[in-house]
Amino acid sequence: MTSQATENAVNAGGCYCGAVRYVVSQPPLVKGQCHCQPCQRMSGGAPQYFILVPPNGFVWTAGKPAHFTHPDLKNAVTRYFCKTCGTQLVTTRQDTSGYIVKIGTLDNPGGFVPRVAICHADALGFHTVPEGVQVFDGLPGV
Repeated sequence: MTSQATENAVNAGGCYCGAVRYVVSQPPLVKGQCHCQPCQRMSGGAPQYFILVPPNGFVWTAGKPAHFTHPDLKNAVTRYFCKTCGTQLVTTRQDTSGYIVKIGTLDNPGGFVPRVAICHADALGFHTVPEGVQVFDGLPGV
């Protein structure tokens, strides 16, 4: 493949069982990996690999995802997932416009290369960051 999948103008994705589908129609604003403890918990221990897509660059095309926002946390993120198979698809943040799309849910994630590693202060000893990736102990700009 000559072009990177996450650089294409259009990229589709969805959950493991196929009940929920989406399309990304804009290039990502950010490509990264998040090492925060909630992301590690959601992934089973690994960092979350993601692209941040502008608000007008994402649309659900099939099914309706379930969502969860932790009721006890100030500024909690909302996580969207398939209610049938449990695949976590997208996260939204109150302080960021756009959609944080999980790379593993893209149909063609092969071209993904992270540009930033965030919340690295929470990284576990076996988490790796590729050479040349900018590392932030927390969230950039916070």
